[in-house]
Amino acid sequence: MALLTTGKGLIRDLEKFGALGVYAPLEGGFEGRYRRRLRAAGYMTYNLTAKGLGDVGAYLTGVHGVRPPHLGKKSTNNGAAVGYIYYVPPIVNTLLEQLPPKSKGLVLWIVEGHVLDDQELEYLINLSKMEPRVKVVIERGGDRYFRWTALEKTLAAAS
Repeated sequence: MALLTTGKGLIRDLEKFGALGVYAPLEGGFEGRYRRRLRAAGYMTYNLTAKGLGDVGAYLTGVHGVRPPHLGKKSTNNGAAVGYIYYVPPIVNTLLEQLPPKSKGLVLWIVEGHVLDDQELEYLINLSKMEPRVKVVIERGGDRYFRWTALEKTLAAAS
């Protein structure tokens, strides 16, 4: 890999496929450079982790309930003493509404993507097809150098 990279290949493939699986060196640093290149190209990036994501469709595109750790706090009603449920708006829809007018779209950069199963990966592939302004980059594992491929190909390779 070149010492200075422009990121044009990643951006071109991301626009072509809509969803990419990336393999980055474990010492890190490369993903920050590529996210900076994406922002310079007109995309808004949003970083999240795949661990604890739960139902991917509900978390990204639907109103969903979260129950934070209760830390000994009890509910005031007669139900289970597990705390209240707070409802959170859909992340992708909220971020799309906040995009600047000249923005190319939203890139969801998901780290620790090796924990996602095939159904969740297929949903993320289809999300980029259903909403063309949404692109998905999932870190699928480590490698000696930063490389990427279409997410569909990483799905077929894992089976």
